[in-house]
Amino acid sequence: MSTPARNHSPTPAPRAPSHWLPDSLWIERSELDSALARRLRSRLADTSVRVVDDCSEAEPRENFAAGKRRLLIKRHRGSFMQYCPAGTPGLVCCNYLVVSFASNCPFDCSYCFLQDYLANNGAVKVSSNVGDGLAEIDAVLRAHPGRTFRIGTGELADSLALDHLTDLSCELVPFFAERANGLLELKTKSNCIDNLLDVDAKDRTVVSWSLNASAVMATEEPGAASLEERICAAQQVQAAGYRVGFHFDPLVAHDGWEEGYRQVIGQVFPRLDTRRIAWVSLGSLRLAPALRAAIKARPQPSLLLTGELVPGRDGKDRAWRGLRVKMYRRMLDWLRQIDHRMPVYMCMEPPGVWGKVFGESPSDRELAERLVALPTLTAL
Repeated sequence: MSTPARNHSPTPAPRAPSHWLPDSLWIERSELDSALARRLRSRLADTSVRVVDDCSEAEPRENFAAGKRRLLIKRHRGSFMQYCPAGTPGLVCCNYLVVSFASNCPFDCSYCFLQDYLANNGAVKVSSNVGDGLAEIDAVLRAHPGRTFRIGTGELADSLALDHLTDLSCELVPFFAERANGLLELKTKSNCIDNLLDVDAKDRTVVSWSLNASAVMATEEPGAASLEERICAAQQVQAAGYRVGFHFDPLVAHDGWEEGYRQVIGQVFPRLDTRRIAWVSLGSLRLAPALRAAIKARPQPSLLLTGELVPGRDGKDRAWRGLRVKMYRRMLDWLRQIDHRMPVYMCMEPPGVWGKVFGESPSDRELAERLVALPTLTAL
């Protein structure tokens, strides 16, 4: 039986995060006096500011990448929260809820679906009316006191890449700390964790990192934190009392993928307390036709398109099922060798793949309940 890793290397001293700064700040006129606008104008004192009545003026006319240099403060209109759009009939779903306080990401990952989803809305946007979003979450939690909801902010934007500017986590983490049936996930490729380290999350926030093979991170994730920076950030967050999570999504069937993913698992997990890993997810590369076209149009060639991909039932191209099963089994075996108790699940796979990898296929509800049933601190 394997035993959990117990921080074989010491927790490193905090280091300066890789801060993203915009080239220009745009503010919707009605939000000019909002707390967020005042904060950002102070922190970006040397950045040019434009006040607009129509937020579409902030959208770049050049290309999607140009929008990643512009930061727009605007009022969010409509609902903040929805079910994760990954939920598709015929695929096992974890019933994840996503809440969007920002839109678009300063990083430029080649496989990011936002290139397609936000193709005409490239500016990085942050919502000024966070309180309205918190009220919406609170209403849902109060309406269903017997159900625990797993809620994440990393769908339309990286959860922490803007946190050194917005301080959003300073509102979210204390909010969830006081709600027993809400579990917040902050998903990131950054190491911007300073705001988290002195807050008592009361075990109601999980901080998670997207990971990949080194070859994929080096060529397909421009602007994101390095693997070493992500590991150090995870160590610091665990030392501050948080559980952490990891997402190997997308798994990419590139030349040398087995050794690449085995090495990353060997670099990451022995340096953490695996008893305090909330979950690890696995997901295959999946490309909608428009996203495939966006990848082909990028200036640098991508290793994402070097393997054979076949259409799935949701219209997205994936590696063929036999290869996906092989990759998932390898990943699961390597993770189980480190600590067999780590919760591992798959994203956007049918029951048949679940059966071949895990020997079972949970219902959506069963999977959701497993992921929120974290052990108590006293049991660790």
